Amino acid sequence: MYYITSDDGTKIAVYDYNPQEQQTVFLIHGWPLSHQIFEYQINLLTNCGYRVVAVDLRGFGRSDTPVYGYSYNQMAADIFQIVRQLCLKRFILVGFSMGGAIALRYLNRYNGFGVCKLILLSAAAPCFVQHPCCPYGKTVQEVNDLISLAETDRPQLCLNFSRQLFACPHSEAVIDWFRDIALSASGIGTIKSAIALRDEDVRKDLQCVQVPTYIIHGGKDVIVSNELAEIQHESICGSRLITLPDSGHGIVYDQLAEFNSVFMKSITD
Repeated sequence: MYYITSDDGTKIAVYDYNPQEQQTVFLIHGWPLSHQIFEYQINLLTNCGYRVVAVDLRGFGRSDTPVYGYSYNQMAADIFQIVRQLCLKRFILVGFSMGGAIALRYLNRYNGFGVCKLILLSAAAPCFVQHPCCPYGKTVQEVNDLISLAETDRPQLCLNFSRQLFACPHSEAVIDWFRDIALSASGIGTIKSAIALRDEDVRKDLQCVQVPTYIIHGGKDVIVSNELAEIQHESICGSRLITLPDSGHGIVYDQLAEFNSVFMKSITD
């Protein structure tokens, strides 16, 4: 792990596995987690000979926690700084949940710089909350309640969230693992990025995608609805939508073997 300084001075934790390999997969986690959620994909990808670059978004994991800069524009700028400083070219960009929305903003804001393929996992797009033109997703009040809980009882928020991630049965140890990852985030990052989730809109970003795109979604996702995945599919020309019918939002682990098989096919196709 090392730090890369973003354009506003924030130090972003970067994890670079197999840097000698040519083909790179860049992983962006979601709210309120860290790069650790990709443990079983990092192991798989590196064993298959890929370079893997993973990031802790600002306010999460081991990255700095500024009191500002949690807009999608700024977090996309953080990704751009990593791409530039590592001289990444023709890499596969993977975004989970909020990380998917940030990946879309990166593609729009930086004209897809360096990206040869996009993989969206349970992506929080086009909007996380309901709008008149997009009646799917959480209500504004539901997200405000999450923010309020983060401000008063963040451990309970993390426990609630970890229990909502999965549709399949898992051990308490797995639930505790995801809770602990969420607890490793800063309070500031958890709150400020939840505000971004509530307020940001990536409809225009969806329309700017010009690389092959795979959308992998859980059929039993209660955090990002199937209707939102369908909108992503309809908005991105030529995209492929793959639904794992028994998975919830935590698609990277819920049906682990099934997901890893679909994920690797998306990588290699």
